[in-house]
Amino acid sequence: MSEAIQTPQQNAVQRFRTVLEDPIVQEQFKNALEENAPLFVASLIDVVSNDKVLQECSPKDLIREAFKAATLKLPINKGLGFAWIVPFREKGVPKPQMQIGYKGYIQLAQRTAQYRYINADIVYEGELKKADKLTGEINLNGEATGDKVIGYFAHIETTNGFRKTLYMTKAQIESHAKRYSKSFSQGFSPWKTNFDEMAMKTVINSLLKRYGILSVEMLGAFQGDDDQRTPEAKAQDDITNFANSESAGFSDAEIIEPAKKIEGTANGKVKAPF
Repeated sequence: MSEAIQTPQQNAVQRFRTVLEDPIVQEQFKNALEENAPLFVASLIDVVSNDKVLQECSPKDLIREAFKAATLKLPINKGLGFAWIVPFREKGVPKPQMQIGYKGYIQLAQRTAQYRYINADIVYEGELKKADKLTGEINLNGEATGDKVIGYFAHIETTNGFRKTLYMTKAQIESHAKRYSKSFSQGFSPWKTNFDEMAMKTVINSLLKRYGILSVEMLGAFQGDDDQRTPEAKAQDDITNFANSESAGFSDAEIIEPAKKIEGTANGKVKAPF
């Protein structure tokens, strides 16, 4: 009895699994994730198996991008929203990129044990009552008058009592994405499939960079995101200057070592994803 002929997609997935099963690769994931490595690897196989464009990417490139998420201990299951691997075309050739979702940034901030509250969400028409430009105070206590999205906000409060909220209109988000995101114009961009999540990521990312207490781990995550931005964005938004030159309510934006303790958010305790 002859063997069943595999489809090009099945062949691509098999090639990826062969590279992934290399003992050196497996050891790297084990070193990063310890007992959670098998779960992460299984999730990675599932992601590639269900994305035809990712199957066109180099297996080594896919593993390299997945390892970025592994070192941050962020799952890449699309449904969870912590991080994902998305393809974009560079001169017609598909290239994978690890992108952190807004939940991923919240998770990294929680690990510092320096935040009492941290949140990001959608703002519907009628909810925005007042935005004080002088103090930065944002009043979102209005009643929504419909399903029309007018903007997005992020809010932090640190354990020492410092509070800050950032609000951006939907038009401001779109303008920012067009100008600074390499993947925005791509046909399979997460900006097209998950606009709300990408918008919330934009405001929480900007708020933490300007006013947050940053760990070394978070700085690495910001740098990874900067690698996915346009040359104009990199020139204008250099991570070192952005994190340390802005007034942040402290003498300087603080950078701390990662902490083991994980604090709750405005919505209650949140466990680490692994």
